[in-house]
Amino acid sequence: MSNISLKENAVLGDEELQKALKTINERWGDLTTRVAGEVWGLPLIDQKTKALITVAIDVVNNNETGPGSPFEAHVDMALKQGSTIAEMEELLVFLCVYAGFNKVAGAFGALNGIKEKGKTFLGTNVQ
Repeated sequence: MSNISLKENAVLGDEELQKALKTINERWGDLTTRVAGEVWGLPLIDQKTKALITVAIDVVNNNETGPGSPFEAHVDMALKQGSTIAEMEELLVFLCVYAGFNKVAGAFGALNGIKEKGKTFLGTNVQ
């Protein structure tokens, strides 16, 4: 599980994430925080579900590798919102059918790399 408590807003409640976004580009990070924070604040879908949806979108868009890749940040968000690695692995297996086996293979590679490190680059422990 996470070493950070659940947040009402996975973007606006996560200072480490906001700092990481600003390291990509200060203005872009600020804009991303404000815009993403607004949609993450919408009330009908819980934060854990939004985080899992975001991981799925990364897989569909092949966003799991390279500089500025959001995949690990979104895995971090999912962990902080109570998701487990096992849930994310099941999500990836489910996505094979709808996103494609090759896209999911790359996502498994990225997720396995996070598991091997034992924590995300934002510091959330992986169990």
